[in-house]
Amino acid sequence: MQANDLKSWQQKAQAQTELVLSRLLPDESQTPARLHEAMRYVTLGGGKRLRPLLVLAAAELGEADETALAHALAAVEMIHVYSLVHDDMPAMDNDSLRRGKPTCHVQYDEATALLVGDALQTQAFEVLSRPSGLAPARQLQMVAVLAKASGSLGMAGGQAIDLANVGKEMNQTQLEQMHGLKTGALIRAAVALGALSCPDLDDAALARLDEYAQKLGLAFQVIDDVLDCEADTVTLGKTAGKDADADKPTYVKLMGLVEARAYAETLVAEAVALLQPFGEAAARLRGLAEFVTARKH
Repeated sequence: MQANDLKSWQQKAQAQTELVLSRLLPDESQTPARLHEAMRYVTLGGGKRLRPLLVLAAAELGEADETALAHALAAVEMIHVYSLVHDDMPAMDNDSLRRGKPTCHVQYDEATALLVGDALQTQAFEVLSRPSGLAPARQLQMVAVLAKASGSLGMAGGQAIDLANVGKEMNQTQLEQMHGLKTGALIRAAVALGALSCPDLDDAALARLDEYAQKLGLAFQVIDDVLDCEADTVTLGKTAGKDADADKPTYVKLMGLVEARAYAETLVAEAVALLQPFGEAAARLRGLAEFVTARKH
């Protein structure tokens, strides 16, 4: 796929995601108005929207139920945003900038930020469980996929391991286990949700796509570590150099900058190779994999 074609599709898909999220989030006029305002503040108007884009791209491999698809892309982004809100708080990563604007606890307060994260997490499952054209068992499978990816055996567990290892050395196996949970689990969930919204995709296709997503999720985190060293705060939209300042274990610290970027490129190549049986239908998934290593923020 040509870079311009991918960029055009990304922009349209990001706009679609924004509209769906705006529609599915509670309105600011609803009580409690301040909480709903804060939920919309952190969720709307920013971010790469990689996870919703992966949902949409995976759904191109089959005949997606449009209602289930819209609910899936919104739910996975709500979980992602909730994780960012909590990660940025003083008890966790203590950051003041996210997506180019003040973090939730800075713009509002810590109590509001806690409630925003809690509310977005539960809103995600409320949205994902709404009626669609899928069979109930398929829809229940989608709920289970997102729940597992979000909890102690997924994203929350990865964050716990990360916090427990500040200032410590980790080998590559340990680092990959941590990031496979912290970052990779939700990326795998996004691809799975897109595929599950297509009732015509079978278990073999789902398994192959999960392998793709595992490699992509790891590559995404490796490049995040590279960008934390290479990019500036304005470009990143969050504070640059935070991982190094906090003495966190990273791929750059373990491998070196050049080697880490090369490793990410190898992972992306392996991820793209797994898509070969899907032919041209997987063009967006290929493009998003290549975008991961080419991105600047």
